[in-house]
Amino acid sequence: MLAFLFPGQGAQSEGFLHRLGGHAAIRTTLDEASQALGVDVLTLDTPTALESTVAVQTGLLIAGVAMQRALEAEGLAPEISAGLSVGAYAAAVGCGSIAFADALLMVRKRAELMEAAYPSGYGLAAIAGMTEHEVERLADAQARESNERVYVGNVNAPRQIVVAGSSRALDAFIERALAAGARKATRLVVSVPSHCELLAAAADALTSYARSVPFRAPSSLYVGNRGGRALHTADAIRDDLATNMRYTVRWFDALTVMVEMGATVFVEASPGQVLTDIVREQYPDVAAIAASTLPLDRLAPTIHRRSESAG
Repeated sequence: MLAFLFPGQGAQSEGFLHRLGGHAAIRTTLDEASQALGVDVLTLDTPTALESTVAVQTGLLIAGVAMQRALEAEGLAPEISAGLSVGAYAAAVGCGSIAFADALLMVRKRAELMEAAYPSGYGLAAIAGMTEHEVERLADAQARESNERVYVGNVNAPRQIVVAGSSRALDAFIERALAAGARKATRLVVSVPSHCELLAAAADALTSYARSVPFRAPSSLYVGNRGGRALHTADAIRDDLATNMRYTVRWFDALTVMVEMGATVFVEASPGQVLTDIVREQYPDVAAIAASTLPLDRLAPTIHRRSESAG
């Protein structure tokens, strides 16, 4: 069973949209996105543009959809899709639950709300080598001692946790985590405190916006962020997309569910490789391929071979 994974904010890099390649499906997707957003989307991956949460999040959606469409044109349609944070929007487009143009406008609204809520002084940090329980315990201690609260934003793997908060709180927590035995603790290239209660008001506003966005039941399997489980209705996917900025992303749960459902080959859409690395580390018996590491004329045959071997 073929599964597609779509990365979240932090996977972006300068020129990532330009590196997608010249496949007809990719060119069509870029043109469609430019028309929907009223801007040449190839201007969204410059160093200056990437300082904007809006540019980053819309760019990641475009890259994910473009890569999926190109692979589908080569006979590689996913049977299961999931995306981390904003990557969930590309997964929802891929399974037919939301139209691409509607997803673009909803992601732009999402990013605008997040950016307006916290224009500066906030972000995320990745903690490696500690469990969610250990991170929560340290976060509680820091909040008691200094009132500098951080929140668990992502559980990407049993010992790969992302925390959200103010820059001051994150810097203090990094020192605390390293002193407590974390293998690594670093800030991420994300300027908003994603996936915690700090974005409750923004999530409520996006939920209101989403009520007028048409959604459909998925035509293939979609695994959500909040509960890490398959969602089968239009309303469930609408709620997952509209509220995921407010709740912890249970990525490892989502990955585990996909493996349990029979996924044997995972393909991570451009521009990421972090999700591929997590699959390889946590589930070495399945195949995982990052689309950004191969040109499309080699990527598609590689996926076909892996799928045939797994089958």
